[in-house]
Amino acid sequence: MSSQVVGLPNRSESSQQKLYEFAKMALIKIFAHPYATVCDLYCCGGGGFGLDNDAQIGHYIGIDVSSTGIAQLREAWESLIQKKPYPSEFFHFDPCLENMETHLKDKTNQADIVCCLQHLQLCFETEERARKLLQNVSCLLKPGGYFFGITPDSSTIWAKYQKNVEAYHNKGSSMKPNIVPNCIRSESYMITFEVEEEKFPLFGKKYQLKFASDPSAETHCLVHFPSFIRLAREAGLEYVEIQNLTEFYDDNRAQFAGMITNSVPNLVDPRGRLLPRSYDVLGLYTTFIFQKPDPDIAPPIVTPILQDTSYTHDEANWPAPGWRDDEKDGHTEPPLVLPKINDQKGILGPGPADLRFPEAL
Repeated sequence: MSSQVVGLPNRSESSQQKLYEFAKMALIKIFAHPYATVCDLYCCGGGGFGLDNDAQIGHYIGIDVSSTGIAQLREAWESLIQKKPYPSEFFHFDPCLENMETHLKDKTNQADIVCCLQHLQLCFETEERARKLLQNVSCLLKPGGYFFGITPDSSTIWAKYQKNVEAYHNKGSSMKPNIVPNCIRSESYMITFEVEEEKFPLFGKKYQLKFASDPSAETHCLVHFPSFIRLAREAGLEYVEIQNLTEFYDDNRAQFAGMITNSVPNLVDPRGRLLPRSYDVLGLYTTFIFQKPDPDIAPPIVTPILQDTSYTHDEANWPAPGWRDDEKDGHTEPPLVLPKINDQKGILGPGPADLRFPEAL
């Protein structure tokens, strides 16, 4: 599948973008089918399906906050000389601020797939924005439909940050007092938190991510995965999987061998295994998959039980040693017993194995 959007400039061929493109195209190939109606959130700037002539879908709906980007996509689509491979529609509004029913009145409960392959993290600036996005996704999806995408893996990023904090405390007096190091550096990227703190807030924790090949940094928000799962469940979406891209790569390496060779030939060894630098970059991201249950086909997928909607302050100290407060008191009635995160892959987007927290929330 071609990753180029017809009529728009090619994206930079940096290492991280090549790896990201592989993961994006692999997800699309897994979920897309010839008759699927696809809604692509934040579609401009090389987002998801775009105007890909090879996309095996039946109908495309692109939504983005950028009026200029939407205008360019619409113009590019109309200028296609060859037969348009599938009907497309484009809408200009922010799906984490406005009701989709206002803009897509006849499209509710019609989408087989809703994807968000970039910018999901910006919706986690506030709980209200994240909730609105997920309500809109649920409104669009037909029963049985999937919501999937890629976002920075907050567990990986926070674990790296916590290692800096731990190193600061271990060095003690050799560092300036009352200053928590707020910068993560590697050969390929630098991550800087805007506010220095040792606790993981549920929403609005901002940081800047700058890759060595990029001239400027991008501002993101950490995605608190337990809150992501909780808000999705409230919107009628059930958790399927959250998986770090290093594991996603390993799971799909054989199936997408040809794509990997074309996309990332200089970032893997002769056996197709990620080189250390590639592993470090890919480990910054995670996939996420949710489904809108269809009660007429099968019982709904069971979402892991999180704390009640009125969560306590303890949740903000994630990761915490226990899953539920009532279990700590010896009162147990959970229908689902969760193993440690090392045994249950991806429940919190745990990042590469060496950076996983010891237990689930």
